[in-house]
Amino acid sequence: MNEEYMNEYIFSGSLPENASTYVTREADDELYEALRQGKFCYVLNSRQTGKSSLRVRTMSRLSEAGVECASIDLSSVSIQSATQENWYADLIVKLIDSFDLKVDFQKWWEKNQLNSSLLRFGNFLEKKLLVEIRENIVIFIDEIDSILSLKFPTDDFFAFIRSCYNQRVDNPEYNRLTFCLLGVASPNKLIEDKQRTPFNIGKAISLKGFQLHEVYPLQRGLEGKFSNPQKVMQEILYWTGGQPFLTQKLCQFMVEESSKDNARTVEQVVRSRIIENWESQDEPEHLRTIRDKILKDEQRAGYLLELYQQIRYSEEQAEVTADDTLEQSELQLSGLVVRQQNKLKVYNPIYKEIFDQNWIETQLRNLRPYSENFHFWVASGETDESRLLRGLALQEAEKWAKDKNLSYQDKQYLAASKEKEIQEEIAAKEKEAALERERKDREAAEKRNRVLSEANKKAQRRISVGVIVLIVAVLGAGAVGIFSNLQIKEANNKLKETKTDLEQAKKNAKEAQKSEQSAKKNAKEAQKQANTFQRKIKETKEEVEAVRQLNKLAGQLQKESNSDLEEITFDLNEALRLSALSLNIDNHQLKQALVFAAKSEAYQQLKATKKAKQQYEKSQNFLNEANNKDLDNSQGLQIQILFYKSKGSLLAQQKETQKAINSYTTAFNILKNHKRETDFTKQNQLLTPENIESVHRGLIDLLDKDNVKRGLIKEVEESLTQHLYAQLKYYLSAKNLQEANFQTYKLMLNITKTEKGDLNYNRNNSFYCPHIRKIDQLWVANTNKRFGFSVQKKIWIQTGNRLGIKLEQWNKKDYENYKKFAFAVGWYDNNKRDATQGSERNYNVTYDELMKRIKDNPDKYKGSLPHGGTLGVALKIVRLGEIPLDKPFNKYTHGMQRHGMIVMQNAGLPGYLIYECDL
Repeated sequence: MNEEYMNEYIFSGSLPENASTYVTREADDELYEALRQGKFCYVLNSRQTGKSSLRVRTMSRLSEAGVECASIDLSSVSIQSATQENWYADLIVKLIDSFDLKVDFQKWWEKNQLNSSLLRFGNFLEKKLLVEIRENIVIFIDEIDSILSLKFPTDDFFAFIRSCYNQRVDNPEYNRLTFCLLGVASPNKLIEDKQRTPFNIGKAISLKGFQLHEVYPLQRGLEGKFSNPQKVMQEILYWTGGQPFLTQKLCQFMVEESSKDNARTVEQVVRSRIIENWESQDEPEHLRTIRDKILKDEQRAGYLLELYQQIRYSEEQAEVTADDTLEQSELQLSGLVVRQQNKLKVYNPIYKEIFDQNWIETQLRNLRPYSENFHFWVASGETDESRLLRGLALQEAEKWAKDKNLSYQDKQYLAASKEKEIQEEIAAKEKEAALERERKDREAAEKRNRVLSEANKKAQRRISVGVIVLIVAVLGAGAVGIFSNLQIKEANNKLKETKTDLEQAKKNAKEAQKSEQSAKKNAKEAQKQANTFQRKIKETKEEVEAVRQLNKLAGQLQKESNSDLEEITFDLNEALRLSALSLNIDNHQLKQALVFAAKSEAYQQLKATKKAKQQYEKSQNFLNEANNKDLDNSQGLQIQILFYKSKGSLLAQQKETQKAINSYTTAFNILKNHKRETDFTKQNQLLTPENIESVHRGLIDLLDKDNVKRGLIKEVEESLTQHLYAQLKYYLSAKNLQEANFQTYKLMLNITKTEKGDLNYNRNNSFYCPHIRKIDQLWVANTNKRFGFSVQKKIWIQTGNRLGIKLEQWNKKDYENYKKFAFAVGWYDNNKRDATQGSERNYNVTYDELMKRIKDNPDKYKGSLPHGGTLGVALKIVRLGEIPLDKPFNKYTHGMQRHGMIVMQNAGLPGYLIYECDL
């Protein structure tokens, strides 16, 4: 390496072991001495803080001291497709390569095949590594956080590391073996079982920022370019806080500035080349990495932003004490804040100016449009009802939240807002009904009084007229005798009319009384409506409380699991999903039945069996209260399936096998008999494909393999296969190729029974070929003939590859032709080649990268899918000849295999079993 390169500031990747700009920190001697003494060490810190450079330098020092070292970078080990078996095999092969051991891996692996993968790994260390290497040994495991993406539990791996130290008492050879873990993760995130963790017996190495007394190697590059290089170095450290990446980068910027006529100050360079338009200038990526680390999880981003905001506000008083909570650990691992004297502070002024209050408020608004009200509501202990949303604001918030993965506290806030709005609507309606009742009572009384008054007045007038006429007639009888009879007759008529008027008055009075009775009836109806409102208020309160408890359980799941394992994450997301969907159910009994069933699932995950049973019993009671009409609609049927699935799961845990079978069978029969109502492809469905699959697998696992139930097992297995086909078709039609690729994996495992380990290698191809053709046809038809087994087979032949031979019969030409194929379908890329390594594997395009390329440029790639990055070695049907995938032939082929680069590994490039089918 030339001197010019040696003096260059390096801020991208690890520094070479002899780089002149390497800054020796307190951690260097601390780690070196601890490893020399055989202590287990771990360096867990944010990205770009010099972990890998520290490892390189420490390995060099240890080697000079006669210690044998090896480094395993877990980011280079297949994660997406890794099974437990091939992951441990990868670790062993890397150790064989690193120590150049004389081990025939294939023979050794086959010889130990009856042991578990972890036991084989332990046997290799004890019986091979410690036997062949007589010096002290340090194994560095870098990018340890990659382990969080594995699809199988990894607690056993960390427990094994701990056991290596415990065995030193009984086997002194283990005193020569030690480990050092490096990565971006907190210890409580890496291992769930705190009793088995090695971190409580190991030594944590803290990586602090560069201090002024340590940075002479950096200052030396400024000498001769500035009149006072030490002052320039001080200003650089002020702005970067000693953050290694930023410090090296800013030193390089200042060297570049020194060659200009009007060289700018450190502050001017910081503002123009780092802070201003920071997102476009952030190359290599550093600030965006911090941003993405904080915002990547919508559910936790709000907590992290608010904690960061609190740290910014209280920094001068140093009020935020470090307490190792999950949120604090995540914020420190982002690199944005640092722990100093047991207080949390923003790492440096650059971060403080870029991630300022405006940035925080913008991100909080993006996370939740109701951020300000939410913040004050939380600060009030969730009691300030004036901060709850109503009307249009609530509608917009609910619309925004529809597709968001909200925290349980957000859900509580929206639920409380909805509850308050309903209460206010009911109160308004009650007030309106009371006013209307008063108005009708008043109008009825007024009408009655008015009618009676008019009737009385009219009757009095009639009587008065009749009496006058009668008197006149009597007094004038003698004088006008001729008219007397007429007058009397007229008087009688007048009296008759008066009587009629009186009867009419009575009739009007009756009508008035009837109106009054009607008003009372209306009042009674209004009271009945008010009672209904009160009942709804009570039910709403019960529903909101149940949802709150479910969301709280989801938060407890997240807090207590401290894990990103897929199973935990799925249970957490499922609880939150059902919590949100329950708000769309109108029927009180069904809504409560769903929520309590979900709570039962959550308590099962938390190992609280008694509480889980109580919840499913409450769910059962609500289902019993629901009427048949509601139970037979789409929502009712789906909720029953979720209930019986939850009940079956709990009964299975309690070893009540027959009851569990009955529960799962009930759920299965509903699915079978009501396919239209339980179709997962419809919008706003309560059932997910995973729910349906869980019902099938739960029942299959429980059923005895006897003749009586064999028919049911077969029926369930066939139903599961059809469900997996439906999922594949759905995701292909939706152009979700990544999910379709994963569904292909699950479908083929199910068809071949590989997931149970009972694949018959000699089984006639006629069993598999119809399925293989059907899967191929779905891919070809839905991707415009760009992807599918037949597409790959055609390219395989076009690139000169042979059919009908076994892997051990491959010659050099076969490997070259395979490479042509891999380049043709995009699994290899010349630009990925690392000339310094000289390894075939460095052509490999990772699965995630391939999927991103297909998404960005879909027309460029043909034959890339299905791909084995997801399918993995476990897919034993994809094989060469009669040799299973889990028995690699030699170190070379295994090296290809673990990177998903040979026929066996990729279901996208089917083995001979698939190629023998007529596609």
